[in-house]
Amino acid sequence: MKKILGDKRRQLILKWLKEADAPISGNQLASRTNVSRQVIVQDISLLKAGNEPIMATPQGYIFAEETSFSGERRVIAVKHNKEQAAEELNILVDHGVTVVDVIVDHPIYGEITASLHLKSRFDVEKFIKKLQTTGATMLSGLTDGTHLHTLEADTKEQIDLAMLELDKAGFLI
Repeated sequence: MKKILGDKRRQLILKWLKEADAPISGNQLASRTNVSRQVIVQDISLLKAGNEPIMATPQGYIFAEETSFSGERRVIAVKHNKEQAAEELNILVDHGVTVVDVIVDHPIYGEITASLHLKSRFDVEKFIKKLQTTGATMLSGLTDGTHLHTLEADTKEQIDLAMLELDKAGFLI
């Protein structure tokens, strides 16, 4: 397969992301264009600098155009350690709640937000496995486990029920 160069590659990446129903990993994009993953990271940076709404999630890149979300959206405050992350996230996705992001309030840098877009146990499992295999620190590690999540669900009741279970588990602040 021939390497796809520069502008043409970035146009293809943008097209694929816009058409995708699920995140596309940097490795998948690299394979499709016959370049290294690092070249893809640079391409994504250039596209973002050109005001393309691309977000990196633990599952891969997504085109994050504004959508008219008609469900319930809420920000919640929680606290737990790294070992409890899977339990917390599974409680949320088991109630049909999407964990959009994680937010911490850093004493030096201020608010730091990272996209998650976790919708299922499968997504949570991949996220936790990536944490374990990379040895990466969770953002909440910067704030002794305290963090916020933006949640989305079809109904208010889904989030309310998830919050009840989070409270029972001792995660809600």
